[in-house]
Amino acid sequence: MPEKFFLQTQKQFKKIAKFLNLESEIIQQLKEPQRILKFQIPVRMDNGKIKVFFGFRSQHNNSLGPYKGGIRYHPNVSEDGIKALSMLMTWKCSLVGLPFGGGKGGVIINPLELSKNELERLSRGYVNKVFPLIGPDIDIPAPDVNTNAQIMAWMDDEYSKLKGKDLPAAFTGKPLEMWGIKGREEATGYGGVIILEKLSKIFDLKPEKTTLVIQGFGNVGYYFARFAFKKGFKIIAISEAEGGIYVSKGLNPEKTLKCKEVKGKIAGCYCAGSVCDTSFGEKITNKELLQMPVDVLVPAAVENVITKENAPKIKAKYIIEMANGPVTPEALSILNKRKVLSVPDILANAGGVVVSYFEWLQSKEKKKWKKRKVLEELSAILGKAFDKVRDLSQREKISLRKAAYFIAINKVAKAIK
Repeated sequence: MPEKFFLQTQKQFKKIAKFLNLESEIIQQLKEPQRILKFQIPVRMDNGKIKVFFGFRSQHNNSLGPYKGGIRYHPNVSEDGIKALSMLMTWKCSLVGLPFGGGKGGVIINPLELSKNELERLSRGYVNKVFPLIGPDIDIPAPDVNTNAQIMAWMDDEYSKLKGKDLPAAFTGKPLEMWGIKGREEATGYGGVIILEKLSKIFDLKPEKTTLVIQGFGNVGYYFARFAFKKGFKIIAISEAEGGIYVSKGLNPEKTLKCKEVKGKIAGCYCAGSVCDTSFGEKITNKELLQMPVDVLVPAAVENVITKENAPKIKAKYIIEMANGPVTPEALSILNKRKVLSVPDILANAGGVVVSYFEWLQSKEKKKWKKRKVLEELSAILGKAFDKVRDLSQREKISLRKAAYFIAINKVAKAIK
């Protein structure tokens, strides 16, 4: 799957490059990362034995500025997957106007199998391996799947020790006490709801009459659900890897999360209004959730969930891609023919990297940003990017995805020239 994901990402780029008539030397530079690091991280385990883990860092392109992108800890991390994600980060930063290029990192590990001390040693070991090639003006990592503010704190501390001075702008997604920024945790989900509101205005969707389903109830899916619920949208189903819940009356994401924390999973947490009661809803599978007759489908879990096999069965009118690469290119052409509007991931889920940029500025200037300012600036940047993409899409009669990639790739190509 990761190899296929990278080939898909490359294919998408080459298609747009052809439309833009890009010179072959620019295509050569952009179809592969400028640098890919692959390394061993020996970690002393709590039993005294040394265990070797494998880590990666892909630095795709820095024509617009330092590389920027998360580090994930997951058993399915692979070189090709990391390369694909770093390329998507280049387009994402370009599209929303950030002075960054794309990077991505990862370690092949199930972090749940490590103790806190082992996790700390692994995180510090990762920094030791990439130390000469990262930094506030070179490559700024951030949290991603299964990494968080605590892991960034260890990494930033290790980097500062190796440098011999405190450099909080070397990492983003840090704790507030280490120049982390208010609003970073909810930024990606909040950004997705900015896009949802844009669609509502264009297509005159009344929140209380607009039904939503969300696949994925991690950080992104939860905050998307929470902000959409606060705006009055009707969320009728949510799922995670093991399955999900359907509540026809609409569910309350905050109550559902509290129920999940007690039960360990969301299947069975039927929370409408302020209470959870089994009489409200029913269990559903991920497959069923994707094919429900709703207004808005939000894939917020993993890549390649909407494929040529299930695209003909998608009944949603709009898709907001909160995961990276949730719709395959084959599926997208089917959706386009069926007039299903899909907002591409490089626009829909860019809220996280935008607020990472604010944190980077804050860490450099040592001036704290208020949360209100963070969310207002985020709304302005994403709103402007959405308008540019939609204008081009309408003018050229092309999909939102094609328009987004046109803008993003063209800007990077011009920077290279």
